[in-house]
Amino acid sequence: MLRFGRVAKLHHGVLRCSLSLASPSSKSCSAIQVLYLSRHGAPRPAHYYSTLPPAPDISIQYKYGRPVLSLPLPSRSELCQFSLRPMLMTVTDFLSDIQREDPGVTIAAVLNTDGEKVCSTTSIDIVLNKDFQLLINSTTYRIHSPGRGSHEHATSIDDMKTVVHMLHSALNLPEHQLLRQTQLLRRLDTLKQELGPMEKVRAQVARRAESQSMRVEWAGLAFLSLQGAFLGYLTWFVFAWDVMEPVTYFITYATSMGFLAYYILTKQELLYPDAKDRQYLHFFHKRAAMEHFDTHRYNILRDQLATVESDLKRLRNPIQLQLPVDHIQPIN
Repeated sequence: MLRFGRVAKLHHGVLRCSLSLASPSSKSCSAIQVLYLSRHGAPRPAHYYSTLPPAPDISIQYKYGRPVLSLPLPSRSELCQFSLRPMLMTVTDFLSDIQREDPGVTIAAVLNTDGEKVCSTTSIDIVLNKDFQLLINSTTYRIHSPGRGSHEHATSIDDMKTVVHMLHSALNLPEHQLLRQTQLLRRLDTLKQELGPMEKVRAQVARRAESQSMRVEWAGLAFLSLQGAFLGYLTWFVFAWDVMEPVTYFITYATSMGFLAYYILTKQELLYPDAKDRQYLHFFHKRAAMEHFDTHRYNILRDQLATVESDLKRLRNPIQLQLPVDHIQPIN
């Protein structure tokens, strides 16, 4: 009878905990505590059973040779892609990007697989060596990293040269020069990311413009061939040469007038390569307007990219480092 009373009290306690969890006025509870009694009535250690869903798994994908993390934002309930720069970003930079994108993120931290917090000054390249966890507010995401074994993460010879140069700069160059190089690398990376989609559209527009300009050239050749054949037919089969000679003279005279008109309108001599380039540019800008391709913005970005690459080339050459810009221009 005593044991039945203890069991009834135990069931009553579990039912009361379940009702308190189901009541709308009570706060959300992440675990249910079940207390077991021993045969003599002494309580055993409590066991906690989590009621929260398991943490979602997210895998890092490579796009355009760069790791990209698709992370669901808590405020907007949508996926947002964050492009990671392994050699240029730290944990602080990564978390700042997340909080800047979603102001509703109040707590953000990077944890290892054991749940220990990763230092804020740790490079993202070190974090991506193995799987880790990302804490966003009250949700922990398990991030699966491809690690060093991924073929897209493999370092090429040029990357090795860049790493060696960065080590040399860190050991030998002044601090402001190293900071300037880091800023230029970030600017270079930003420009390349912005130019990536535009380069694809430009290549497509260029192919269409090249095809149309070649079509015009073949049409001109066909017209001249038909004209010669028609004049030959009139000369040998319909009229005599005495009749066709003035006709060919006026045709030649009209062609000369056409050349002069081309020069007056374009201020250029009629040369076939220049005429082809002019037709190509005409079709290119016409097609770019149809594809909503901003050629002015593209040219500005290309000029900025050339400037940044020139500055980086000057910083990476220790012999030309202290020379003025006019003295390091290539000699023609």
